[in-house]
Amino acid sequence: MEIASPIVREGLLQEPAGELQRCLTCERRCELVDGATGWCRTRFNRSGRIYTSDYGNISSISANPIEKKPLYHVYPGSHALTMGGWSCNFDCPWCQNWHITKYPPPEPGRYMSPRDFVDRAIQLNCRGTSISFNEPTLSLEWSLDVFRLAREAGLYNTYVTNGYMTEYALHELIESGLDAMNVDIKGTADAVHKYCKGIDVEKVWSRCLQAVRMSIHLEITTLIITGVNDSQESLAEIAQRIADELGDEIPWHVSAYHPAYHFEAPPTDRRALETACEVGQECGLKYIYMGNLPINPREDTLCPSCGRSLVKRKGYAIMANQIQHGKCPDCGLSIPGLWD
Repeated sequence: MEIASPIVREGLLQEPAGELQRCLTCERRCELVDGATGWCRTRFNRSGRIYTSDYGNISSISANPIEKKPLYHVYPGSHALTMGGWSCNFDCPWCQNWHITKYPPPEPGRYMSPRDFVDRAIQLNCRGTSISFNEPTLSLEWSLDVFRLAREAGLYNTYVTNGYMTEYALHELIESGLDAMNVDIKGTADAVHKYCKGIDVEKVWSRCLQAVRMSIHLEITTLIITGVNDSQESLAEIAQRIADELGDEIPWHVSAYHPAYHFEAPPTDRRALETACEVGQECGLKYIYMGNLPINPREDTLCPSCGRSLVKRKGYAIMANQIQHGKCPDCGLSIPGLWD
């Protein structure tokens, strides 16, 4: 079947499931009859094949500091041209970007080709690309084409994701040029299943482990939300799993929540973030950062061996970067990340 629209492409990852067609893009693995649309509202079955309507269907585009992702251990001070598409495969009631994640891709949409996107990144003196704002996995096919072109041009490639992609999708991203990803660990299994509409958080942990094993730089973010994941037990479970299963050098960003969309819990108290940092340290994590605070005492990168201040930040600005060839200049400790 031919569909004359640049934003509509046949999905890369799918397989027959009896009389249905199964999508293998994300871990919901929707099984669709002809004419049906998947849970994410971006993929649909037409004449027995699954198509996406989110190929280069731009909702947002901007040149962002890489620290905004946040990816603190990826070429500090550099900028990544960042694209957002539409919709999401989660249904978090506190979504900060609900104006794009809660809506299906519009048609005809605002199309940008992978070549135009990479050319724009170069024109804006960006050092890398990032697919973000909504869940980037829904833009899988477009991401793969962008990453191949960006790698040829010498740019780095990043994903800011909820991590609910299939192992096949992550493998394709890595093969096409993914360099780093920030994954949002939203809470314990019960909290994620309850608030994110049936999500199995173990799948997210599996993708994180896959990324680490395939040498992709990984950073974890947890939005600390009152009554959802701010108990010491919840924080300790997340921090200990990062340390034990992924490695104690994985950076953990604990960020302040502000009421948004359909969630009205009070804004995260500073003390809750400080508690999260203390719990993370007790669990052995070496790089813990606080986010979404106007005055932030924990945004610098320190050497966990000798205590030297390595990267000093003020918001998204880099005030100093002392890392030399990926190492602390004083004690020679290798610092995980992508550095000059």
